[in-house]
Amino acid sequence: MSYIVNDDIELRLGTARYVQLTDDAGTGSANAAVADEARLGAEGEVDSYLSRRYAVPIDLVAHPEVSGVLLSVSLDLAEYRLHARRREVPVDVIGKRDTALGWLRRVSTGDTSLPSVAELAANPAAGLGAASIGDERALSRDELSEF
Repeated sequence: MSYIVNDDIELRLGTARYVQLTDDAGTGSANAAVADEARLGAEGEVDSYLSRRYAVPIDLVAHPEVSGVLLSVSLDLAEYRLHARRREVPVDVIGKRDTALGWLRRVSTGDTSLPSVAELAANPAAGLGAASIGDERALSRDELSEF
């Protein structure tokens, strides 16, 4: 399931800029394959962070309340990827990417959560957590070295 489509990227950038950033052959038309690469890379990057806590891709049909934030973050990353293919990336595009990655880091570490009313599925690959209880260790490795 996609968080964004190429039309979302074109809407964000405007048609002229979208064509400029994707038309490597100089045909005057947007290259969908270039946009696909940026879009899929951005969505993969989003999922790589979210997968630390959630089963990905996030089901937007079951959780439509998270679609807006995932659309925005994915667009910020896709826009950066398209600009990065050229010589200079505008400062505001770099700022949006950095903000998006900061938010994704906070989600992945549990400092913030996706805005969902219903609980999102946990990543089953994350495994089980373990903890120990009881008294502190009575003897250390150094104390046992004489035996």
